[in-house]
Amino acid sequence: MHVVVNAAMSADGKLSSRRREQIAISGEADFDRVDRLRADSDAVVVGVGTVLADDPHLIVKDEILREKRRDNDRPANPARVVVDSSGRTPTDAAILDDAATTYVCLSEAASVERRAALADRAELVTAGDERVDLLRAFATLQEQGLEQVMVEGGGELIFSLFDAGLVDELRVFIGPKIIGGRDAPTLADGEGFVTEFPSLDLESVDRLDDGVVLTWCVADR
Repeated sequence: MHVVVNAAMSADGKLSSRRREQIAISGEADFDRVDRLRADSDAVVVGVGTVLADDPHLIVKDEILREKRRDNDRPANPARVVVDSSGRTPTDAAILDDAATTYVCLSEAASVERRAALADRAELVTAGDERVDLLRAFATLQEQGLEQVMVEGGGELIFSLFDAGLVDELRVFIGPKIIGGRDAPTLADGEGFVTEFPSLDLESVDRLDDGVVLTWCVADR
């Protein structure tokens, strides 16, 4: 499995404001880049916090890209994955529609009621006691044929994936905007590293719109 984390952040490293409201950081050129990355992926992964805050659909928007996937005997859209330890994903979330297969990764802590509600709309993957065990969950996803995986946030999930050693690539659009705020989400939230910080090798720097796309590979992967 090859895991690519993709994000857009402000010049001061924020994903959104302290209110957790979606902010336009990039423009059309970056939206097209993200759409191409989705089209190249077997699955797109988000945390439940992103689902609750943004209600993303996570489909390929360009019909030409969807048609190319069909021509290669692939579904029009990649599978969608929600990492959701306690099963908080709303049953009417856009990510649970029939545009693509959706997997919801749960822990044993998710109630029977929430499992039953989600089972009609998604494939359930259970791994971990109180929180989703990402290594086990991603191994199960790989068994389902999901090899090229794109992660779109949020910061808590991205940190946890780095902590688990699952990230192979990081691609970040850095936009010309200052958001600020000590409580505003960053690229990698969570507990944070205090020793053995993950190291990155810079692969490319590309100007896009009024920002820049940085592509790193995770060192020693």
